[in-house]
Amino acid sequence: MKKHVSRISFLALSLSLLLTACGGGAGSTSQGGDAAAGDKKRIALVMRQDVGTFSAQYISGVKAEVEKHGGELTVFNANTDLAKMASNLDAAVNQNFDGILIDHGTAEALQQGTQKAVDKKIPVVLFDTDISIPGVPVVEQDDQKLAELSLEQLASDHNGKGNIVKIWVAGFAPMEKRQVKYEEFLKKYPDIKEIAAFGSATNNTAVDTQTQMEAILRQYPNKGDITAVWAAWDEFAKGATRAIQQAGRTEIKVYGIDLSDEDLQLMQADNSPWAATAAVDPSNIGRIHAETVFKKIKGEEVPDSVKLNPLLVKQDDLPKDKKVTMAELSQYITEWGK
Repeated sequence: MKKHVSRISFLALSLSLLLTACGGGAGSTSQGGDAAAGDKKRIALVMRQDVGTFSAQYISGVKAEVEKHGGELTVFNANTDLAKMASNLDAAVNQNFDGILIDHGTAEALQQGTQKAVDKKIPVVLFDTDISIPGVPVVEQDDQKLAELSLEQLASDHNGKGNIVKIWVAGFAPMEKRQVKYEEFLKKYPDIKEIAAFGSATNNTAVDTQTQMEAILRQYPNKGDITAVWAAWDEFAKGATRAIQQAGRTEIKVYGIDLSDEDLQLMQADNSPWAATAAVDPSNIGRIHAETVFKKIKGEEVPDSVKLNPLLVKQDDLPKDKKVTMAELSQYITEWGK
C-alpha cells in the first residue's frame, strides 16, 4: 500500500511540474537561472488578456529581462475579465511579490489594488494603463503618435479623400488615446468619411473581426464603396485583412497599429491589402517594462512616464524577394527595436 501511495504522489508531482512548464493561465511561472534561489526576485505580470502574437512577443520580452536579472516570473492572465484582473492583482500583493507589472488595466478596476501594493512598498510598473499614482511609472507607447502615423499614411495614399471603416473598441487606455487622434483626423480631412465602425475585444478578436468585416463587405459590395480600413489594433487588422483577401476586394487598403511576426507575414503575402502599420517592437516593450521594475527594486530613480517612440512600417519598405521577420526588421526600418 505504501508503494502504491508513493507512486500516486510521484505522478501527481510530475503532472504538476508539467503543467507549470507549459505555462498558460493565471499563475504560470518562469524561472531565471543566473542567481541563487534565495536571491531570486519574484515578479508578477498581471495581464488583462493574452491575445495574439503581439502579446506573445511582449511576454517573451518580459520573460527574457526577468531571467537576465535572475528572477522568477509568474503570469496572471485575466482573459479580458477586469474583475478577475483586480483579483489577480490582489493575489500578487497578498503573496508579497518583489515587483508587480500591470498590462492594460484600468484605474476603475485596479487603482485600489495598486495603492495597496504601494502601501506595502512593492514596486509597481504599469504598461498602457490609466492609473496615476506618484512613484508608479507608466511604460507606454505614444498612442496618439501611433494613430497619427497610420492615419496620415492613409490620407497620403488616397489624396485625403475616401470612405473608410474604423475598427476600434472603447474601455482600453491606449484605444481612448488613439480615438482622440482619429477625431482630429476626420476634422482635418473633411473629404474622408467614416461609413462604418465596429470592434470588440474577445478571446478570438481576429476571427470575430473577420466575420464582422465580411458583413461590412456584403453591405458595400461595389469597388470604390470602401477606400480603406483603419484598425486601431493589430488583431483588428488581421481580421480585416483576411476578410478582404478572401472576398477578393484587395483594392481596399488596411492601415493598422502594432506589429508581430504573424502581422509581417500577412503584410508580405501576395496581393495583401495591409499597406502600413505604426508600431513599437513588442519584445522591446516587454524588456523595458521588466527592466523598469528591477530599477525600482534596486531603488534607482525612474520617471513616472516612460514613453516609447513608434515607427511606421510600410509594405513598400519590405523586400520583395524574401520574407522578413521581426528579428530582421531593423535592416529595413531605421531605429527599429532601439
